[in-house]
Amino acid sequence: MAQTRTLPGGDLSECLLIRLADGREAVAKSGPAPRMEAAMLAAIAGSGAPAPAVLAVDDTVLVLERLSDAGAPAPVELGRAVARLHAVSGARYGWHADYAFGPVTIANAWSDDWPAFWAERRLLCHAGHVPGALMRRLEAVAADLKNRLPARPRPALLHGDLWGGNVLSDGVRVTGLIDPACTHGHAEVDCAMLALFGRPGPRFCEAYGPPEPGEAERAAIYKLWPALVHLRLFGAAYCGMVEGLLEAAGV
Repeated sequence: MAQTRTLPGGDLSECLLIRLADGREAVAKSGPAPRMEAAMLAAIAGSGAPAPAVLAVDDTVLVLERLSDAGAPAPVELGRAVARLHAVSGARYGWHADYAFGPVTIANAWSDDWPAFWAERRLLCHAGHVPGALMRRLEAVAADLKNRLPARPRPALLHGDLWGGNVLSDGVRVTGLIDPACTHGHAEVDCAMLALFGRPGPRFCEAYGPPEPGEAERAAIYKLWPALVHLRLFGAAYCGMVEGLLEAAGV
């Protein structure tokens, strides 16, 4: 095995392109929990959605097949892939263990109450890590989630970090959904994340399926989680995004 070069995009983990003894190229990456990431990729692949095959894993490194990423996004195929992913249901909300985005813990303890899960594990967990004025507004949103979110949406299998950079495509098909932070939860969470830094467009929406009533009103609440993570990881430049989402949520 010989290292060839560092791959771009490794904000939270180092990614290297390596060449195996048989001549194949693979991706080796570090991370907070390589074995858990491997299990998440297996769960995605098990749903029928595309994911890279795990070639090797231990407590420090994950080695994955290298997938083509040479083309523009394929919105119809992405819509179908995400629909397949979300068709898998869990018994409860959460995941088998906590995870992390770098130093930011992702608390995943199981719950039967979706608004409580989102309030406690995705909003109130940022207390002490964001400015006090923002935290008070987050507390106001969290206190009202029982009136804003469905109590028991189907616990769909979520990618958990579904933005455009984690979707690989060769221009015709989606070749892989990468860098997951899986949980079971309301399917709208992934769809909101996908629209945080761009819009998947009408072709994606047609392929994915019709929205649930009230989806547009819930989108800002679901976008708050990744925006808060970005604020904690990358600094005050993301305060405006969080404030804008709070305003969109009416707080």
